[in-house]
Amino acid sequence: MKIKMYIDNEQYIAGTTLKDEMEIEHNNMALHSCHDVQAIINNRQHLAATLNCDLQNFICTEQTHSANFHKVTLADQGRGAAQMDTAVKNTDALYTLEPNLLLCSFTADCVPVIFYNAVNGLVGVIHSGWQGTVKEITPKLFQHLMNEEQCRPEDFHVQIGMALSQQKFEVDADVYEKFHSLGYAEEFMYYNAETKKYHIDNQQTVKKQCELAGIPVNQIQIDETCTFLSPDGFSYRQDKQAGRHLSFIMRKTQ
Repeated sequence: MKIKMYIDNEQYIAGTTLKDEMEIEHNNMALHSCHDVQAIINNRQHLAATLNCDLQNFICTEQTHSANFHKVTLADQGRGAAQMDTAVKNTDALYTLEPNLLLCSFTADCVPVIFYNAVNGLVGVIHSGWQGTVKEITPKLFQHLMNEEQCRPEDFHVQIGMALSQQKFEVDADVYEKFHSLGYAEEFMYYNAETKKYHIDNQQTVKKQCELAGIPVNQIQIDETCTFLSPDGFSYRQDKQAGRHLSFIMRKTQ
């Protein structure tokens, strides 16, 4: 199975699945965008075996490009893992203090954010498409973690996963205005006079949001792989029927 591991040590395992044209449904991991549900369950079971866990350790959400997040407890174990109707509803970010739970986020151009807290072991995933970015889902979650979970920003380590590159992320003035109104994204946008389109770097905007939340810049990593240009990438912009990457993180039992 094609997986890109971002973290694999005694404490944490984190990474993303990759498109693989040799596999069933090209290694698609999404029940909401597939031809054969059982094929997706098989792909997820294969992933679970590769990560040395069980499919019932997965927690998945019904992503709606919201700014909603959910604290995962042991009662959530297996939600959305094998069927859509048990997924955490209307939620685009998950976090947990529990070990051995695989938090999942699905993307095909949107920005996946994977993070952990080096002091208390809290882990999380965020799905930040452009709508999530302008709704500031990432800073809202980090603010919540500081206020409600007594986290310190300097204890977080963030991995921003593969996503649509600025070159391929073309938008009209309406989306540009939404990013412009954030007040800190201007340097991550440019205008192409020939096509009359704006180009936005969603990854860099999310990185800036993490920095503004107080996370040290040297603790924020970006995977610059473009989901449109890379053969390893699922791209909704390129193919509306595209599958999805599964970005994940889990804290292991010590």
